[in-house]
Amino acid sequence: MSGKDVKMQHMAGANEERILSSDVFESAGRNLPPANGTGTITEEARDIDIYHKCDVVVVGGGPAGCAAAWAAAKAGADVTLVERYNCLGGLSTGGLVMWIDRMTDWSGNLVIHGFAREFIERMPAEGVAGPPREDWGQREERKVTYWRNRTTAQHGIVQWAPTLDPERMKLNAQEMLLEAGVRIVFHAWAARPLVQDNVAKGVIFESKAGRNALLADVVVDTTGDGDMFARSGADYHTDIEGKDPHHSMNTSWILGGVNMDRWLDWKEEHPDELRQLMADGREALGFFQTPYVSWRPDIALFLGPRQSGLSALDVDDMTEVEIRSHRLMQGHCEFFRKHAPGFENAYMLQSASQLGVRHTRRLAGVGKIVRGDWEKEAPEADEVGLSPSINPKYPLVSVPYGSLLPLQLDGLLAAGRHISCDANSHGFMREIPQCWLTGHAAGVGAALAADAGIQPRDVDVDAIRKVLRQQGAFLSDDESVKAVRGEAVPAE
Repeated sequence: MSGKDVKMQHMAGANEERILSSDVFESAGRNLPPANGTGTITEEARDIDIYHKCDVVVVGGGPAGCAAAWAAAKAGADVTLVERYNCLGGLSTGGLVMWIDRMTDWSGNLVIHGFAREFIERMPAEGVAGPPREDWGQREERKVTYWRNRTTAQHGIVQWAPTLDPERMKLNAQEMLLEAGVRIVFHAWAARPLVQDNVAKGVIFESKAGRNALLADVVVDTTGDGDMFARSGADYHTDIEGKDPHHSMNTSWILGGVNMDRWLDWKEEHPDELRQLMADGREALGFFQTPYVSWRPDIALFLGPRQSGLSALDVDDMTEVEIRSHRLMQGHCEFFRKHAPGFENAYMLQSASQLGVRHTRRLAGVGKIVRGDWEKEAPEADEVGLSPSINPKYPLVSVPYGSLLPLQLDGLLAAGRHISCDANSHGFMREIPQCWLTGHAAGVGAALAADAGIQPRDVDVDAIRKVLRQQGAFLSDDESVKAVRGEAVPAE
């Protein structure tokens, strides 16, 4: 496919810096013809065996699902996690999105705590790459330049945004959940929720054993695409920002046998030659991207050329992205080996087993994170977490419990990239640290609801905040929250 077959969209300033100068390409051409099916068939009714009963079922073992299952189990719930792949971690592992976005504020203070902090602290030193603690918040030009090339400096400030070994992440998440007492069910695809009188009662899943039911007091939807709440009939949003990269798709891959330090030095010292290399790459391959660092200097990460105009809810579109990406992996390897310093001995090491999806559905929730609230200094009245802001102009973003709650559907909480927010806020609320944050909050809310025999929307937010703090989460002080509510604050 030549460069003429695609139209490149350049991203606007803040987004370009935040995702490190990649391009988004419009979809063009198809490798498979449309499917020719028409009409419908009727599936016969059947009895389904009950596999298990528990307090909380978490659907999806990505970052949000892992945090939710761990938090709910730590809070005393009997928890089952259903995961369609053979490992935990979702896009951070199976999707090779090993670069964990910024976890600090713009002064270098750690904001994402709780499950996220324990998870990273349990990682072996050789599986973590990122700036030392003393460099967090640094603005010194030399350090900013060095760490910007290693994905951990934005807006002229060094942050804690580590890159982690995906295989060690799989094992780390698995062991944390097993130690907490979570039942893990791998190779199981949750096909639809069980809903009675507008209350989620569990899920039906498919596996090699056939079709089974899993009953639970509370369902936590961490599928990333809102599969459970959407199939329950809950409202959701699908609007996007047209030129924003966060609705694009790709399949990531990694190349081995490289010298990333040499590549980064050349890239910094020869900007004109880099621009020419990128132009040549686009002409040769059509879709093109330069690499990111990984957790090792001899492995390069390609988060795949980002492709727009394709839906992660359409099986043909998803297949199209995979076909293109597998070909592009070979094309990039050969191109970089021939033209790029540090890639002379590069070879194809691994393509992701999980498609790189950024956006499909967003919950229509009781609460919502919106662009107009980014400048607010005051916390939300039902705050259950704090997120770093998108740039230094804004304070920390207060995450409301209502953003995890469907407007009408009971018995279910949503966490991860499909929480209730607008298209702008989705750009950062979909990132791995924010998924850890919202998953942690949903897990605690689900456990407390199951324990009390009430609906998640009826759980006392202060009780959630108390347990979150016990589990190491970072929140605004209670006095600030009570002041927002108009409650009296006791005098000291």
